[in-house]
Amino acid sequence: MRTQLALPGLEPVYRAFLTASSELTALPDALRAELWTSQQLGVLEAAAPDPRGYRRALADLILVLREAATPEAYTFLRVLAAIGPDEVRPDAARVADDLPGAQAPAWTRQAGQVVAGEAWLIQDGTLGADQLVCEFRYAGGGGLHALLTRPAPLEIMVIGDVPGMMAQVRQGVVNEECAVLRISPVAAGERLRAALAGDHPENCHPVLALARQRFSLLR
Repeated sequence: MRTQLALPGLEPVYRAFLTASSELTALPDALRAELWTSQQLGVLEAAAPDPRGYRRALADLILVLREAATPEAYTFLRVLAAIGPDEVRPDAARVADDLPGAQAPAWTRQAGQVVAGEAWLIQDGTLGADQLVCEFRYAGGGGLHALLTRPAPLEIMVIGDVPGMMAQVRQGVVNEECAVLRISPVAAGERLRAALAGDHPENCHPVLALARQRFSLLR
């Protein structure tokens, strides 16, 4: 029997996510899967009236994925358990564990399993604000990527080509267009988590879930 949804009016949205999850299992790596999942969560958060409504929507989504019990739903649950809000990760993981015979891409095991690397403060007067660059790698050393963040107004970009980005930054230093300082990941994390605690421009919602998970590691 169908479990009652807390927000039944959003069921078409949950179903749309379920249908689109075939895109998730076709992705080649964990980072792209985390970005895909973060985008879906951003849609729900942007539409929610408050944090409580967002959590209720996520609980509903987990129920819909559990009932579907497809490989795509299982994969969605695993990535949600890796980068979703702290309050729903255990539920997503438990539901995924209970799905019999579920299969998922090999990269699923890497989702969320990252370690922080270097952190850099880029001071560029032409941009009107400092930027923070924080590097991350997946467990085992692969999958180098970075999050570039301007705290105010909040902007977040996921960088896949970290060496290429840093080469551009070094050229900017040579041209006296900017200055770059290495800072501790702990200091970067304090600034970034404070920035996330404020209001979020609409263009940040697609990466908020991923950013929150990554910035929580900077301690």
